[in-house]
Amino acid sequence: MTDSTGIDSTTTDDTLDQVRAATALVAELEQQERELVLDSFDHTTAWELGCRIAELAREARAAVSVDIRRPGLILFRAALPGSTPDQESWIARKSAVVLRLETSSALADARFVAAGTDPTDRGWLGPEYAVTGGSVPVRVRGVGVVAAATVSGLASLDDHALVVQALRELVAAQG
Repeated sequence: MTDSTGIDSTTTDDTLDQVRAATALVAELEQQERELVLDSFDHTTAWELGCRIAELAREARAAVSVDIRRPGLILFRAALPGSTPDQESWIARKSAVVLRLETSSALADARFVAAGTDPTDRGWLGPEYAVTGGSVPVRVRGVGVVAAATVSGLASLDDHALVVQALRELVAAQG
């Protein structure tokens, strides 16, 4: 339906609804990231976190790949039954977002949608980045982001939720 200016008001309303939903999601994800801060993180902790993510995925019968990495080093990797080679590309690109922006790929996506911005416009983010949920920063108190924990294989916010659940458990265990 177009208005007197010739603008499709349905599209405009849909866009406004997307911006409003993304703005609400930004607030939720920012709060989540403030809560998901570890006291410490090392290779053993990476193994424990990765195993817990994989176990949660296995319990849900989710055909996902799990990856925990810091720049230049993969700390944990698992491919559950039914996972595909394509997920490796998604993991690398989602992780790249976290390691560059130091925020979850879901939060980066929500911020871009809320701002009405396409991160690929003007070449700001190249094809090596996937601004979609599924990679979460591993943040250590007093240090900052030390790694990215990533899941690929489900819907992007479900990938994100799987990592968050395991990280919440780890934060509680350290607290």
